[in-house]
Amino acid sequence: MTADEHEVNRSTRSGRFVKDNTAQRDPDYTVTEHVGGNHSDQDEDREVNRSATTGRFITGTTAELHSSTTETQNL
Repeated sequence: MTADEHEVNRSTRSGRFVKDNTAQRDPDYTVTEHVGGNHSDQDEDREVNRSATTGRFITGTTAELHSSTTETQNL
């Protein structure tokens, strides 16, 4: 994995991000997503922001205002 590439765990019940130990404890209700990395096969990299609290997509402005609770994903 590259420096900007990582995996995140998300609850299938709520859509919220969860810690690794939560994913291990409750694997039936957790999905692991691979985010970031090099997308050289695409013309343009697309970056989206999600709230770490709700799992919902948020605007760039909201991501800047609440950077500690924002997960940026490269698609």
